[in-house]
Amino acid sequence: MNGAQALIRTLVDAGVDTCFMNPGTSEMHFVAALDDVPEMHSVLALFEGVATGAADGYARMSGRPAAVLLHLGPGLGNGLANLHNARRGRTPVVNIVGDHATYHAKYDAPLQSDIAAIASGVSSWIRSSTDPSEVASDAADAVAAAQGPPGQVATLVLPADVCWLDAPGPVAPVAATPPAPVDASTISDIAAVLRSDAPTALLLGGATLREPGLDAGARVAATSGAKVLAETFPTRLERGHGLPAVERLGYLAEFAQAQLDGLSHLVLVDATSPVSFFAYPDKASDLVPDGCAVHVLATGGDDAVAALEALADELGAPADAAPRAGAFRPDRPSGPLNAETFAAAVGALLPEGAIVVDEGNTAGLFVSGFTAGAPRHDWLCLPGGAIGYGMPVATGAAVAAPGRKVLNLEADGSAMYTLQALWTQVREGLDVTTVVLNNQSYAILNLELSRVGADPGPRALEMLDLTRPDLDFVALASGMGVAATRATTAEEFTEQLEAALATEGPNLIEAVLPPTL
Repeated sequence: MNGAQALIRTLVDAGVDTCFMNPGTSEMHFVAALDDVPEMHSVLALFEGVATGAADGYARMSGRPAAVLLHLGPGLGNGLANLHNARRGRTPVVNIVGDHATYHAKYDAPLQSDIAAIASGVSSWIRSSTDPSEVASDAADAVAAAQGPPGQVATLVLPADVCWLDAPGPVAPVAATPPAPVDASTISDIAAVLRSDAPTALLLGGATLREPGLDAGARVAATSGAKVLAETFPTRLERGHGLPAVERLGYLAEFAQAQLDGLSHLVLVDATSPVSFFAYPDKASDLVPDGCAVHVLATGGDDAVAALEALADELGAPADAAPRAGAFRPDRPSGPLNAETFAAAVGALLPEGAIVVDEGNTAGLFVSGFTAGAPRHDWLCLPGGAIGYGMPVATGAAVAAPGRKVLNLEADGSAMYTLQALWTQVREGLDVTTVVLNNQSYAILNLELSRVGADPGPRALEMLDLTRPDLDFVALASGMGVAATRATTAEEFTEQLEAALATEGPNLIEAVLPPTL
């Protein structure tokens, strides 16, 4: 058995049985070893950013790491943005980066680079596996590191000769570290804050945005009168009919400040203290109101859900105190296709158990509200802010959750970052419906121009315009084998979305929206 075979067998035995990849010469023994370990599901991506984003999406929906295989430092660089998103979302990824053979490094070949330095900005754990006798144990350690808690990107640098040389064989998985229990005194102290009748809010994030955490948070709110908010861009939020509804903190600093205004206490539960996404002239960066005390119930390494449940019990909240969202669907829209009628169509048609990957940006402004009473579904957002995540994450989510419809709401500018994900969706036969919201601009940046106080002229505005030539997403999708249509009215979009959701496999709808919303 060579090092690559021992490594892949160790990954599979540790529960990492899916690897998204864009390999090169240094990784050929890893690729060859896939035939010897058929339990490893290998998925080819045509760009490294698709592979890394797909690993993120897979982990979000499966609850366990995927592996990703990249080629040397430049391949890692190409995948870096979506590894950044995974890091910010605290999703577990085993990031394997092929390297030159150990004895070849001294020759400074053209693709030689400092892989560890490149990986350091997105990885909480980095190791170079320089001995075939240790490569299996290095892999087991990487899986354990990726699992956390909290989840993180663990980068294993894999020299080519470590793969081809003989190795002793696989090793047993390293036991995962359980989340830490929250001290009873912390729960008691925060319960006292909630009993004080001072205006208080809970800010929920991470693991608490699934049903058990939402239920516990709603119990706390129903008993104490506290407000419950969710972080702005959740990694995974369970929502819809029958689940406790939670209001997300606004993206725009002014909106978030309005939601937090008047608070005396803010309790963080697996969430970070709110700050503005960017700095703006004469505006606050720290969004916590003056005089508001910030308390931490649980961090990412803690058992946040158990802590929230214990807090509800400490307050004497009845088990059935949490209100649940009622069933509601908007009518099928008609007339012009715009951000509001697009959102109404999604709300009218979203199927039970759907996974919504939201990179709609400005054009998706209304969709959250129109889907609040839809059948139960998952909502995946962009916690790291690096655009181009939507199509890859939808791809990985579909691999992780066969049998569930994935709906990717994708802005036109963001779509062009990682459009190659469509090819992988066709190759893998994934049930993903992509809606490209084509308003022919980086609309969010047009908004930001005024917010930062810039005074743009025609040349500046050209840099935010996506015309000349116009993007034809139907042609682009068709060229990769995806069935694609274009909608210019609300009726057309509703009919096309209904047909796409009723059809298995990849589909794309180009929704042509007004240039300004």
